Amino acid sequence: MSNKSRARPERSLVELYRDDPERADALAWGRRGALRGTALASMGAALGVSIPFADRLPAGVLPELLARPASAQTASDAPQVFRMEGKEPLILLGDRPLVAETPEHQLDEAVTSFKNFFIRNNGQMPEPATNPDGWQLTIDGEVNTPLTMTIGDLRSRFPNVTLQLQMECGGNGRGAFAPQTRGNQWGNGAIANAEWTGVRLRDVLNAAGLKPSAIYTGHFGADPHLSGATDRQAINRGMRIAKAMDEDTILAFRMNGQPIPHIHGAPLRLITPGWPGSFSQKWLTRIWIRDKVHDGAGMGGTSYRVPTNPIVPGSNNNGASFRELESMPVRAILSSHAHGSRLPAGTRALNLRGAAWAGDLTVRAVHVSTDFGASWTEMQVAAPANRHAWQRWTGRVALPSDGYFEIWYRATDSEGTMQPHAAANWNPQGYGANPISRAAVLVG
Repeated sequence: MSNKSRARPERSLVELYRDDPERADALAWGRRGALRGTALASMGAALGVSIPFADRLPAGVLPELLARPASAQTASDAPQVFRMEGKEPLILLGDRPLVAETPEHQLDEAVTSFKNFFIRNNGQMPEPATNPDGWQLTIDGEVNTPLTMTIGDLRSRFPNVTLQLQMECGGNGRGAFAPQTRGNQWGNGAIANAEWTGVRLRDVLNAAGLKPSAIYTGHFGADPHLSGATDRQAINRGMRIAKAMDEDTILAFRMNGQPIPHIHGAPLRLITPGWPGSFSQKWLTRIWIRDKVHDGAGMGGTSYRVPTNPIVPGSNNNGASFRELESMPVRAILSSHAHGSRLPAGTRALNLRGAAWAGDLTVRAVHVSTDFGASWTEMQVAAPANRHAWQRWTGRVALPSDGYFEIWYRATDSEGTMQPHAAANWNPQGYGANPISRAAVLVG
């Protein structure tokens, strides 16, 4: 065997910083301590621009433009793009099942349109319904009167409601975990805030009559398992009855005033806002009311569950001491400026905007830093359009000169919990990561 074949593959900058940030500083730039002299010159050369706040860049932090190139330097660096008629280009994370993320700057609408709505499938796509109004939903199990109703029945029998509701994948932010976990390496773009029309699930459950033994739901959809097996569900999750009875948990048949697009669960989708999107079953056909915690596909072990107490990052765990991930953690996105934006020379202020949300809670504050977290400026946060809608934020920050800047942005929820500096509570499948986010801008 040749020396070349035995050689250890060269690691990327990102891998070096993930494994040992301080050593990476020394290897990449010759940096030890404050960023100055030759180390500063080397980093500036790599970025192709001066770094006005270089003295405030914390040790062991790789500039975001190098950690996440805005444009591919080589073909292997380029994220794959998913294109579909009617949709803006999305970031393709997987094609079996289909998973595609929305770039943050495309989430600049108060109400997320179809063209910018992310995609998360768990199995194959079912055939489109030929008669949507005749699509049937069954409610059975721990109820006094099992029901089978069409969408037409639901629409005519129960009050219709229209609400803006957040929809977020449980793995949103997964790419921030170190070491890397299993699953699609989402950034912050597995989020949408569409306007949904339907009927409240609690009205339907009240019509069926919940027995005292009813404590959990189980959700079934028409999407076939990836393998094609007819005796297996692609995903089959359930929730506590309290969430099923929440006034904002709805059986939706319209999205943004139109029939739900097939790829997003038409003709009937369960919407469970504030909780992982896996609770919002697409192509819904049945809700089984149970007298125990549901045990379908995607339940138990480490599936959509996080440690009750921290575990060693990178360790194996069977999830015995884990809890269900329910209300999603607080998070902010920046939609006014794409990562890697190049602005005209002389730009001395940025008008920023974005969105923030906090699961079942609300957002108390959003702060922004342009000097690597040394100081923070509070933004203005609007009230949600309704409960469980995201909140838009706006603000203005000054820049001292041309050069390389990073916009750091963080949200704080109504209970005072703030996004952490690094992804916390590592778990094998990478749920609940919500660290402070960073976007690079270059002036001049």
